[in-house]
Amino acid sequence: MSISKTIQIAVNGGIAFGAKLNAKQLMTLASYLPQDAEIELTTFQQLYLEIEEDKFEEIKKEFEQVGLHCYPVGNFVKSLRTCNFCKGSEEEGMPVAKEINRRISGIPVPLTLKPAYTGCPIGCGEPMVSDIGIMKMKDTYNLYIGGKSKGFDAEVGKLVGEKLTPEELYTRIDKMVCYYSENGKKREPFHKFIQRIGLENF
Repeated sequence: MSISKTIQIAVNGGIAFGAKLNAKQLMTLASYLPQDAEIELTTFQQLYLEIEEDKFEEIKKEFEQVGLHCYPVGNFVKSLRTCNFCKGSEEEGMPVAKEINRRISGIPVPLTLKPAYTGCPIGCGEPMVSDIGIMKMKDTYNLYIGGKSKGFDAEVGKLVGEKLTPEELYTRIDKMVCYYSENGKKREPFHKFIQRIGLENF
């Protein structure tokens, strides 16, 4: 009897009003867990789950039907960490956050890249200490890169785009992720990649 190979996937409820799951989503997740199993909740609003590799497409489709989103685990762009959109979807730019997530999440990179978004200057989504950070400022967006949240050398990201339109924002983020994906050294953190090539060159 052959044993099915398992893989780890990251799951969340997508870009919405906070990191929330409903009862149907929880029940769907529970159906793939042995009774004594544990499920890991990461700081990036994702749940890690082990599934049988040959059932991935089937499970992904089932998850999508209840509003769960699946992402690869490892050296990829993580799903966008967001704030709670406490002032509303349109006012805080939820459509823009969803589009950024759609464009970059799951792209292979030298080392896990963590983007974050917040809908106002309070910064609940912690964009200032993320690899790529987006902060909505009234009707425009500020873009930060190279933040680092952990370690004795933690630092705030550098402002590299101010008062950007959504299209300008998408273009810059797409180019940055692509450039890092193609030119970063194996397991080179994003902030070190920027330091190596120089912020001006980047």
